[in-house]
Amino acid sequence: MAGAVLTSRSADTPPAVSRRYAWLVFALSFALLLSDYMSRQVLNAVFPMLKAEWLLSDGELGTLSGVVALMVGVLTFPLSLLADRWGRVRILVAAAAVWSLATLGCAVAAGYGEMFAARFVVGVGEAAYGSVGIAVVLSVFPVSLRATLAGAFMAGGSFGSVLGVSVGGVVAQAHGWRWAFGVMGLYGLVLAVGYGLVVKERKLGERPPTGPRRPPIRSQLPHLFNSVSVVCAYVGSGLQMFLAMALLTWMPSYLERSYGLPTSKAGLAAGAFALIGGLGMILCGAVADRLSRRAGIRNWTVAIVCSLGSLTLLTAGFLLPTGPAQLALVGLGTLLAGGTSGPAAAMVASLTPAAIAATALATLTLANSLIGLAPGPALTGVLADHLGLTGALRVIPLVALLGATAFAIGRRTYEKDLRRTATTTATATTTATTSATSTLEPPP
Repeated sequence: MAGAVLTSRSADTPPAVSRRYAWLVFALSFALLLSDYMSRQVLNAVFPMLKAEWLLSDGELGTLSGVVALMVGVLTFPLSLLADRWGRVRILVAAAAVWSLATLGCAVAAGYGEMFAARFVVGVGEAAYGSVGIAVVLSVFPVSLRATLAGAFMAGGSFGSVLGVSVGGVVAQAHGWRWAFGVMGLYGLVLAVGYGLVVKERKLGERPPTGPRRPPIRSQLPHLFNSVSVVCAYVGSGLQMFLAMALLTWMPSYLERSYGLPTSKAGLAAGAFALIGGLGMILCGAVADRLSRRAGIRNWTVAIVCSLGSLTLLTAGFLLPTGPAQLALVGLGTLLAGGTSGPAAAMVASLTPAAIAATALATLTLANSLIGLAPGPALTGVLADHLGLTGALRVIPLVALLGATAFAIGRRTYEKDLRRTATTTATATTTATTSATSTLEPPP
């Protein structure tokens, strides 16, 4: 499969596809990622309209949003495992078609029950796209670009969220909320068809799902957690996502309360901070790739610097009085808070077998969700109830110290774990090949 190139080739070995085709795969995959988050977040833009038309409570509106995240969290791992077994491209196309059709279903929903069912299916479709999509992208580019591409791919979530709310709001204001869902669904369907026509398993160098040389996936799964360094990559990334999501969630409220901005302007300003966070994922990934061309261990160094930098800048920023200096420091801290995402994905890709690349990245996504994305906003809110929102935002950067500690521990064992992973993977592949060859030989 495509992932077979992922861990076995060196940083200097070119992938099996042309550079032009690789960038085409990236562009289509990134466009589908935008569709993923636009379909997910367009609901937030039409909350007031749904509330007024269907007389919904805030709890019911929140449930419509939360059910998507719930299904993504529950299904990411099993669907990524399925993609590693049955083929990543076919799973991606099917997933995009499912969430796009479900988004069109939202457009024609007659009431809350139908909308909930459609949003449930949106979550099913979107569950594995992030991990499987990034596995496909990494498989067609040189190893030396892993952190940059992973950071850019993850930043697409921020960009797609901003686009979903802004474009959805404009369309809903002009044509009604049903058209907002309709536009998102049609956009996704067009991309799904284009992706299926252009991106082919055979062009990516993927082996048939039943190919004889492929090691059984069940024999590879223990490698998801079989080294200290890969576990540290999961934990460190999740802790940094805790900080990044807490900032993304509470920045509108902070700007409204501390700077006296009206809700609309606070939302726009918070959107700018979200874009800064997305740019940080790309920039820090590019820096990590540049520094780690000859030594992969430098990915860990970049992650440590991002963690400690976000700790210092955000703590200093929220200790300052309101004003331009505070916003500048908070903006720089936001730039670094999610900057570990690209290096962390590169670490995981290098420390796990290629046959389970999508599953390994799904495990990273799961760690990001369970350690960071889910508890970050909630625990920040609990702290805000006791310390005030400003006090809470002064405390939560301390999580980055834990993230830096996890990355530092992983850095110490990385070289040893990398050699062991390479040896184990080579042995498993040789054993599977020998076994398959013996099976194909006629009996004496």
